[in-house]
Amino acid sequence: MSLPTTARTMAATAAAVAGGLAVANSLPALTSLGPLRPLLAPGLSGPGAPGHVALTFDDGPDPRSTPLFLAALERAGVRATFFVLGRMLVRAPELGREMAAAGHEIAVHGYQHRPTVLRSPRALRDDIARTRDLVADVTGVPPRWYRPPYGVLSLAALAAARRLDLTPVLWTHWGRDWTAAATPDSVLRTLTRAPLGGGTVLLHDSDVTSAPGAWRSALGALPGLLEQCRKQGLTVGPLGEHLAVTGPSGGAVGRSRRRSPRLAGVAGTSSPSTNL
Repeated sequence: MSLPTTARTMAATAAAVAGGLAVANSLPALTSLGPLRPLLAPGLSGPGAPGHVALTFDDGPDPRSTPLFLAALERAGVRATFFVLGRMLVRAPELGREMAAAGHEIAVHGYQHRPTVLRSPRALRDDIARTRDLVADVTGVPPRWYRPPYGVLSLAALAAARRLDLTPVLWTHWGRDWTAAATPDSVLRTLTRAPLGGGTVLLHDSDVTSAPGAWRSALGALPGLLEQCRKQGLTVGPLGEHLAVTGPSGGAVGRSRRRSPRLAGVAGTSSPSTNL
């Protein structure tokens, strides 16, 4: 039996609204595409002071590999920002404390490494909050930064970050170090295709979401990356230093409160609840 005309109209309207909401929610995910991000939301990439480079790592802490990165950074006298997975940190809290004690920033990458657009707003907020609270409990320092898995944001992720007082930061440079074909040379070449000054570098200190052993390519590229920065007169450090002057959205940051970047120009992000 066919639906009455009114019922069909209502069903079609509901489907259109649902589809529109789904599209609006997923539009920010375009910011995960490097070429589009500077146009859609330049502040999300983490541009900072031109004489500084932010060094960031994702997916740890991993007892198999993270200590090797910590040792390399200690030898170089460099501190970095580690975006940790809650499920990794809960298995290695002592390693998390060691990272913080060495002066590295510990930031939020989520508890599970799942795309934000595939999760309900409540599940996503719980995931981020669980990791934020875990980082604070383990290190004694509330985290400041949030990077979504795969760099894929959604309106729900942006709203959750705002409520949890976290600033989303993606990257300007990546080494494609998560692939099975990556080598130290390929990672370094990829990172340095564009000028490094003012950029935020993404590497991985764990292969938990990458090809087995892929972290070795990042570790092998690290000395060359730091040497190139030194030759160019660039200071390398964590995001807290990198964004201290310009802020994550390119404007001056007051000491009283940080402001998160806006997804300027992205449809569906003009409401106060989603402008971070």
